Amino acid sequence: MRLRLFLFSVVSIVLLSSPVRASRLESWSFDTAQNQLNITTVSGVKPRAFLIQNPTRLVIDLPGTQLNTNTVRKNFGSTVREIRVGKVDDNTTRLVVELAPGYTVDPNKLLLQGDSSTHWIVKFPSVERVQNPVDNNVSSSSEEQIPVSVSDVSLFAGVVPLGKEIPQLRSQVQALAARYRSLDAGMFFLDLDTGNYLDLNGEKVFPAASTIKFPILVALFQEVDAGRVKLNETLVMRRDLITGGSGEFQYKRAGSRFSLIETVTKMITISDNTATNMVIDRLGGKAKLNQRFRGWGLQNTVVRNLLGDFKGTNTTSAKDLVRLSALVAKNQLLTDSSRSKVLDIMQRVHNTKLLPAGLGKGAVIAHKTGTLGIVLGDAGIIQMPSGKRYLAGIFVRRPFNDLKARDFINQVSRIVYGYLDQPRVASKP
Repeated sequence: MRLRLFLFSVVSIVLLSSPVRASRLESWSFDTAQNQLNITTVSGVKPRAFLIQNPTRLVIDLPGTQLNTNTVRKNFGSTVREIRVGKVDDNTTRLVVELAPGYTVDPNKLLLQGDSSTHWIVKFPSVERVQNPVDNNVSSSSEEQIPVSVSDVSLFAGVVPLGKEIPQLRSQVQALAARYRSLDAGMFFLDLDTGNYLDLNGEKVFPAASTIKFPILVALFQEVDAGRVKLNETLVMRRDLITGGSGEFQYKRAGSRFSLIETVTKMITISDNTATNMVIDRLGGKAKLNQRFRGWGLQNTVVRNLLGDFKGTNTTSAKDLVRLSALVAKNQLLTDSSRSKVLDIMQRVHNTKLLPAGLGKGAVIAHKTGTLGIVLGDAGIIQMPSGKRYLAGIFVRRPFNDLKARDFINQVSRIVYGYLDQPRVASKP
């Protein structure tokens, strides 16, 4: 097939109607295992994309977006020859994905989509080598640009139709944050009924602390559903898995035996670090967990060290944990039985000083907190007495052990709950 026929089609990308604010490229990463590019900006951006041939390149421009470094070039193996990130001008950042000579993708499978105005995913699910490639007879110097169509349809985590960002919440929370200048926050809240959301640095990467136990819990119950793990099996606590920090298992003797259901329950409800290490070990270790997390679309969630990870090397983001909550809430990862068990365990978390402190009477939250001297985090699924559900994720980097971070999370939770608890007048047809 001639390269000139390799047209890229785009299924979806988030384009919100709100005015473009000055933004900055926060991060980008390419997952070679999935042929997937992730792009994150600090605030909402409306991208443009086009295709250039000879060699085949997908060009993505981010207008109104600054880049704080010089041009970056990285090689990614035999199919994606190179990704370049640089500046078209002072206010436009450009990413160029160049395929290796002789490679193309199925034009019906290439996917460029966003799950909010600050995060885009470019998927190359079927990069294939062209058999006996021939000359296009098109001069590479012509640089003909083939526009890539863009759609305003998007699904958050692939399961929740995304609505609009809520300006009232943004302004209220930004005003609150201005009173807590010593704190650095990232948060994402999503109304499951409307798809409307609040996104303030939701993709920003933070030390996960004990919130990493939420995806570990889901991974365990996936193994239960697959029949490879049984909740009534016995785990033996080895000396190399015993650690300090939160929890009570650390005070037991090496060689002590616990049922898996007791171990995983302690991991969540009292955030037991030693119990967590036992679960990680039972699931085959860090690498297998990280591979599973990537498969769920969690690009910022990585286990680098066993618990307690007091230096904060394990990472995640508010939006990653909300993605996971969305997949759980929409029955994408677990059987009904396992999902019920997961939510039941998470509803019994002992630490109620963060998101729960801002909820109204009768609200139920299934969540997991995380605490380090330098960071506080909380994420979960909230059901209001009316039956409305929303998802929450928040992290706050703070001066060591500063209690203002706890107060800030309480107030953000109260603001969001109060807004969503208001009766909404149905719009006229």
